[in-house]
Amino acid sequence: MPPIALPHDAKAGPTKSEVRAVVRSKLALEPDDHFAEVGSCTGAVTIEAAQRAGRVTAIERKAERLETTEQNLAANEESVRAAVELRNAEAPEGLPDDADALFLGGSRNFEAVLDHAVETGVDRIVMNVSRLEVAGTATEAFRERDLLEEVVQFQVSHGYELAGATSFNSDNPVYMLVGSATTDDDGETVAADGGSTRQ
Repeated sequence: MPPIALPHDAKAGPTKSEVRAVVRSKLALEPDDHFAEVGSCTGAVTIEAAQRAGRVTAIERKAERLETTEQNLAANEESVRAAVELRNAEAPEGLPDDADALFLGGSRNFEAVLDHAVETGVDRIVMNVSRLEVAGTATEAFRERDLLEEVVQFQVSHGYELAGATSFNSDNPVYMLVGSATTDDDGETVAADGGSTRQ
């Protein structure tokens, strides 16, 4: 698919395209999936999910950011295949009870969101964190709820020309927590990549 368009900006900025590529891989969205996002902001993840899933519910507590999500979604309407619902709410309020996949783009109220994921049996959960201390707390929260499958830390650098050669500017590191609140008949947690981990 071609890159998505984000003509409208939000103060927090979008999740970087390289990070979104990893998020897509971990969520492994299918055409019949219901995807839920906490903290839609510019709508970058919302839009990419709406190109793959059957339904999308995006939660954003700030009305002006939700408006940005709506505007950017409209700018990509030709590539969107899902039914998309935008909700101005502070999670876990507004989260659907039948989501197959969940993305948390921020850490506000994340423990309550994870509790909701456990209660409703969300199959694939991905949370992005940029601060080390929050990553540690989030990792423990995933473990306490038997959700954690893996933690991925990665950093992207972009090249630029310097004195006729190439140098690099580095983005902030991203900590990505991946988990699941579902188990198969053998008591194994089904991993986002199709594998499984024994509980």
